[in-house]
Amino acid sequence: MVNYAWAGRSQRKLWWRSVAVLTCKSVVRPEREMAARLLLRSAVRAATTCRAAPVPALTRGMAVGGIPTDEEQATGLEKIVMKAAQQGADPYSMLKPKEYAGSKADPHLVPSITTKRIVGCVCEEDNTAVVWFWLHQGDAQRCPSCGSHYKLVPHELPH
Repeated sequence: MVNYAWAGRSQRKLWWRSVAVLTCKSVVRPEREMAARLLLRSAVRAATTCRAAPVPALTRGMAVGGIPTDEEQATGLEKIVMKAAQQGADPYSMLKPKEYAGSKADPHLVPSITTKRIVGCVCEEDNTAVVWFWLHQGDAQRCPSCGSHYKLVPHELPH
């Protein structure tokens, strides 16, 4: 083995050249070089294609009149509920019931499809027991425990 530290200038130059060639050969293998070239070509092709392509592909899905409203787009059950809400009705009892005073002049209205219905009254706010009683069609009736008034009103099913 040659000791390059004590070698002459020409031998040191040769040594650095051989190290550089060996390093380049070990870092850039032919398959990696080919993959790098392929990646570069595909990146250039994609970049030039994107610049040349027109944008109408993004607007193709939009309607001419703009984005449709919920009413224009609704179908089936959703459309029935929307129409009823516009008329002020609640066909499927989805909204919170109106609050009434519970007096004889302003009783709680209880909808029913029959002539009688069982009603539960929590007489006081903190009460844990429910007082159940039958409510019949006709005049307002009192809760046997607290005296709140309830009135049965006929209700038709939406279908």
